[in-house]
Amino acid sequence: MTTENYNPLLVAQKQIAHAAEKLQLDLRILEMLKEPERCLEVSIPVKMDDGMVQVFKGWRCQHNTAIGPAKGGLRYHPDVTQEEVKALAMWMTFKCNVVGLPYGGGKGGIRVDPRKLSVGELERMTRAYINLIAPVIGPTKDIPAPDVYTTPQIMGWIMDEFSKINGCNVPGIVTGKPIIVGGSLGRDKATARGCTIVIREAAKKLGIPLQGAAVAVQGYGNAGSFLATLLTEMGCKIVAVSDSKGGIYHSDGLNAQAVIDHKAHTGSVVGFPGAKVITNQELLDCDVDILVPAAFENQIDADVAAQVKAKIVAEAANGPTTPEGDAVLYDKGVLVIPDILASAGGVTVSYFEWVQNLANFYWSLEEVNNRLEHIMVNSFAAVYAMHQDKGVSMRDAAYMVAINRIAEAIKIRGWI
Repeated sequence: MTTENYNPLLVAQKQIAHAAEKLQLDLRILEMLKEPERCLEVSIPVKMDDGMVQVFKGWRCQHNTAIGPAKGGLRYHPDVTQEEVKALAMWMTFKCNVVGLPYGGGKGGIRVDPRKLSVGELERMTRAYINLIAPVIGPTKDIPAPDVYTTPQIMGWIMDEFSKINGCNVPGIVTGKPIIVGGSLGRDKATARGCTIVIREAAKKLGIPLQGAAVAVQGYGNAGSFLATLLTEMGCKIVAVSDSKGGIYHSDGLNAQAVIDHKAHTGSVVGFPGAKVITNQELLDCDVDILVPAAFENQIDADVAAQVKAKIVAEAANGPTTPEGDAVLYDKGVLVIPDILASAGGVTVSYFEWVQNLANFYWSLEEVNNRLEHIMVNSFAAVYAMHQDKGVSMRDAAYMVAINRIAEAIKIRGWI
C-alpha cells in the first residue's frame, strides 16, 4: 500500500469525490466540500507539575457550516496531525447530515499522550486550549464533544472555562458533559446503541437472524464494549474482541460484561480466562457474520478486506476502511454500514444534549433512546434505499444522501 492510502485527508476527499461523481454534483460545490472552511492551529504552553513549561500543538477545524454550526469531538493523542483533524471534520459534516442534524462538521485535537499527564496537567492544558480557540467556538458556532482519550470530566472543564470567559454559564458550548452540568442521559452509550440499531436493520435486510449470529469487535473501549453487551442482549454471540494490546477468541462466545470487568482489572482484554489469544489481524479475518471495527482509521485495506469473511461490516470507528478495502468488500458482496451512519448515534444524542441545554429542559432516558431509535432507523432506511435505487455501495449511498442535503443548503444560501 502507498503512503497516500493512509493519509486520512486524502481518503476523505476521495470518498467525497466518488459520491459527488455519482450524484453529478455541481463541481463548484465539490470544490467547497474538499477543503475545510477554517482550521486553527494553536501552541499550548502548559506549566507542568515539576515547574517546567511544555508546549503542545493543537487544532480546531470547521469543515462546512452551510446547514448549521460545526459539531465534532476533541481527541488527545500523540499521533494527531492536522490532516487527520481535517479529515475527521469532513466525516463529521457527512455524519451529521446523513442523519439529518442541523450541523456541519468540526473536529479538534491535541498532540499529547494524556496518560503521561497528571490530572492537574491535563486540566491546565485543556483550559489553555479552550482559551486559545474560544473566539471560533460557541453554541451557535462550533460545539466540541468527547473523542479519543477525552472524557466527560474534560468536557466539564471546557464548559467551565468557556463560561468563565463569557461571564455566564454556557452549557451548550460542549456536549458529553457530566449530567450535573447539563449532560444528557444516554449520551455515554449512544454511539454503541446507534450502531446496534443499524446492525439490526441491516441484518433484517439480509435475512440474518441475530439469535446466534457470530460477532467480532475490534476495539473494546466505551463504544465497542457496550456494543458487544447490547448485541449479546439481542442474541448475538461475541466470539472475538480486541484492544491495543491484542485480542481474544472463543468459538462458543465470550461473556461481554465479564471481559469488560477483566479489562478494568488488568488493563487489557488479553488474558481473559479460557480465551485464545489472537492478533488484531486475526480478529478481522474471523469467520463471523458481523464484524465491527471500533478502533482507529485504516484498519481494513485491500489485503485485509480480501480475507474478511463477515457478511456485515459495521464501522463503529471513524474511517476504518480504506477506499481500496472498501472496493474489495463491495465486490465480495459484503454489506458495509459506513462510519458516517454506523457511528452517528453519538453525535445524534449530542444534538439532543445541545437542544436540552438551549431549552434548559431535560428529557428522560426513555425519551432520548426513543428519539435515537427513530432517527437511526429512518436514516438507515434512506441510505439503504439510495443504495438499492442507484446500485451503489452503502458508503456512496450515505455520502449521496448527506451531500444532497448540504448542496441544497449551499444553493439556498447563495454560496454559489
